[in-house]
Amino acid sequence: MTRDDVEIITRTERYTGFLKIEEYRLRHRLFAGGWSPPLSRELMERGHAVAAALYDPVRERLVLVEQFRIGAHAAGETPWMFECVAGMRKAHEDPVEVVRREVKEETGLDVLAIEHACRTMASPGGTSECCDVFLAKVDSRHAGGIHGLAHEGEDIRVVAEDFDDAFASFFDGRRLGSAFTLIALQALALNRARLRALWLKETGT
Repeated sequence: MTRDDVEIITRTERYTGFLKIEEYRLRHRLFAGGWSPPLSRELMERGHAVAAALYDPVRERLVLVEQFRIGAHAAGETPWMFECVAGMRKAHEDPVEVVRREVKEETGLDVLAIEHACRTMASPGGTSECCDVFLAKVDSRHAGGIHGLAHEGEDIRVVAEDFDDAFASFFDGRRLGSAFTLIALQALALNRARLRALWLKETGT
């Protein structure tokens, strides 16, 4: 099946704010043959994103950001979440450059090396958002403090933690993890030995 196997009947804008909600009337081809009846699907549009796991291979530390999330609050969870650095990108922007900018804004650190891990969707049943996930090398010696852009309402606390303990905290119930954070951390865990050897060699450590 491809995009050609979908027929958009109507597309109606229902709400526009920081997020945009659209209603689609559509039909699509069926695996058994023929076409579905007309279906109604609501879709949240918010653009596309990047996310990056920040790793210091010299000190074996993971740099995370902590900030308020209304979705976690509405779900009955602790609304201050520990996450990887992430941000929205415009269609014309290079994802790598967006990562470098977001890391600087949210942590004050520079990206010393970077590798693309994967591309994923947040929740394709209800939003068109795609996210490019990266693994980035940083120097965590000066990680900490409060960062973010005041005019965007950002209040971001930066922490640098032992990689093994920080990674485990998302899978043993101590922390609630966002989807992009968990994907980025799992990608880092799978590539950690290789990246540590590569990045230490590049710096002569």
